[in-house]
Amino acid sequence: MRLVTFSRAGAKPEAGVIRGEQVVGLGMDMLSVCALAKVPEATGTAYNLSEVKLMAPVPRPPKMICVGLNYRDHAAESRSEIPTVPTIFNKFPNVVIGPGDPIVLPKASRKPDYEAEFAFVIGKGGRNIPADRAMEHVFGYTIVNDVSARDFQTATTQWLMGKTFDTFCPMGPWIVTPDEIGDPHELDISLEIGGEVLQKSNTRELVFRIPKLIEYVSTAVTLESGDVFATGTPGGVGFARKPPRWLKPGEETIVRISRIGELRNPVIAEV
Repeated sequence: MRLVTFSRAGAKPEAGVIRGEQVVGLGMDMLSVCALAKVPEATGTAYNLSEVKLMAPVPRPPKMICVGLNYRDHAAESRSEIPTVPTIFNKFPNVVIGPGDPIVLPKASRKPDYEAEFAFVIGKGGRNIPADRAMEHVFGYTIVNDVSARDFQTATTQWLMGKTFDTFCPMGPWIVTPDEIGDPHELDISLEIGGEVLQKSNTRELVFRIPKLIEYVSTAVTLESGDVFATGTPGGVGFARKPPRWLKPGEETIVRISRIGELRNPVIAEV
């Protein structure tokens, strides 16, 4: 099942279920759906997809939890050791944008970069969740582009500023429920710009898989319904290329993950 958040003229954003070329409203927002830890019966009004705008499936997650250096080839191209514990950072929730929304390249940065990422959404929350029970807390899966201003990211040992410029967290186009995914650690992931595939890997290459990430983060903080984990990016990012390959206005990033779909976002300059 594919779940979206959609908006239409004169109405509040609403969660819905995709059925063919239509979306059926659920009468509540996505955080409320996640808190149920299951998908309620879709008995609301059906709208043609052409009549609505798809937003990020979780437009403002309680926490946007990100994992760094979580693919072996990306750690290598970053000239970093393979981590022995997860490297955790975050983006502020208000920088999340949806499919088709523009990534705005800030005037302050000369090194904007892309990062294709597989993401999962928390359904049932909790603290001190053991790895062998962690998958019970996964509501579904989506796509994230962890856009990064590398000059700000590398200016200090703390990555936050470089990761959380406005619009630097495209997400979507929907959440796919676990029953349609099967093994989440066997998914192809890629990023394309202008017909060129710049990143290509598979989630089997993750250093830390979903159960370990949930167990590790929940030792410190209570996970809440609607929290989003972006699990890290594979090799091929712009800063590691020779010469470096930065995002430019007029481009479109396309992140694809098998069994989920694709996330497209145009790139524009800040005015």
